[in-house]
Amino acid sequence: MSQATLQVTGMTCGHCVETVSKAVSSLNGVNKVDVSLEQKEVKVDFDEGQTALTEIKAKIVDAGYEVGSG
Repeated sequence: MSQATLQVTGMTCGHCVETVSKAVSSLNGVNKVDVSLEQKEVKVDFDEGQTALTEIKAKIVDAGYEVGSG
């Protein structure tokens, strides 16, 4: 099991938080998603055997947000 914390910009409200959470949760191997609007970050617990960090980042970008280098 792996854990990553990603800096995400573009989130401005609770709907944004819900959108990002649902998008990341839809990936196979993602066990937990914690989205913080205040800290503009997404913490993800995932199984690298089922999904890669690059896939998680791509899903966030596809949802309309930007992922920082953090």
